[in-house]
Amino acid sequence: MSTRPLVGALAALVLTASPVLAAEKPIVIGVPVGLSGANSVVAPSVVQAAELAVEEINAGGGVLGRKLALEVADDASGAAGAQKAFDALIYQKKVDVIIAMETSAARNAGLPAVTKGRVPYIYTSFYEGHSCNKNLFVNGWVPEQQVPPVIDAFAKDKNAKTYFLIGSDYAFGRGMLAFTRAYIEKTGAKVVGEEYLPMDGSDWTAIISKLKEAKPDALVTSTAGGAPNVTLTKQLRGAGVTLPYANLAVDEGTAKSMGKDADGIYLSASYVTGIDSPQNKAFLAAMEKKFGAGLRTPNDLSVPEYEAIYLYKAAVEKAGSTETAKVLAALPTVTATGPRGTIGMSKQHHAPLTMYLGQVQGDGSVKVVGTFKDVDPGEQCPKLD
Repeated sequence: MSTRPLVGALAALVLTASPVLAAEKPIVIGVPVGLSGANSVVAPSVVQAAELAVEEINAGGGVLGRKLALEVADDASGAAGAQKAFDALIYQKKVDVIIAMETSAARNAGLPAVTKGRVPYIYTSFYEGHSCNKNLFVNGWVPEQQVPPVIDAFAKDKNAKTYFLIGSDYAFGRGMLAFTRAYIEKTGAKVVGEEYLPMDGSDWTAIISKLKEAKPDALVTSTAGGAPNVTLTKQLRGAGVTLPYANLAVDEGTAKSMGKDADGIYLSASYVTGIDSPQNKAFLAAMEKKFGAGLRTPNDLSVPEYEAIYLYKAAVEKAGSTETAKVLAALPTVTATGPRGTIGMSKQHHAPLTMYLGQVQGDGSVKVVGTFKDVDPGEQCPKLD
């Protein structure tokens, strides 16, 4: 008996069915994030924001008829962990895109895998700026957007003429404070001290002693977020430091976790929960409904994650494909409207943003004391335009 008709029928069936199977295959989003290490304080809120975005998009029919799926990997908040996480996501899990908030050390360590693996990467953290890669897009703030409101407010409202700078000793800490020093000196004020602690350090005693000896008018810090923010602030308060204090790396969720130690801290952010808009109110209500008592406070690191997934959705739909080259071409041309307003990564792979100058209150909430509309990120990656 000949098997040719049967083989032919099976081949026809496979060819007929393959578009259906392809349509059912999910689009996989890789989320390498610091579930351990310095970022472990804020990482759970980032994962929650990603989960809500995926749930909402899937409920609306997905993207090009396909569901979204998340693959979360712990990058341990550092370079070594990030290399493992990116390699696993790109080469083993075969993710279609990386969308993640990470430390600068983790981002830099992961970029070679992104380039070699040819996947788009939307970086959703605020950072020190000038990280340029054709596969990399950023929807968080950079120093040009974040620092001036703080320093200008201290000069005007606190009559600050001298500053002390404290940071974590890695790309973000040094990059942020280098820009801060330059901006302070540009305004005619003076930096009277600048000190750093290793990224995983927790004993700030010696640096706080130098701070008190210098007697500055104001303090500006830029640590590795999360745990370093908590330990530094606790030790500053324990040492009786009460001078005007701006933290360039604190998010609203971390500030709330600090309790009374955070009272009075100034921050400059592209998102605070108090933004009075229909989009933000709807987002907060959806987060509360989904996570209930387990909700982590939405913040300036988690909200960009949520919005970035919608930006990726818009790019894929415009491209008509998840093919990397087509998505990369679409990403700078699309926008998404979310809790922070309408966001687009149209300026050298970075995003113009409305910035809010806030002060942490005794209950952990942030009181907005200044709003700055559509702040340009400046010259970040001119060769990418």
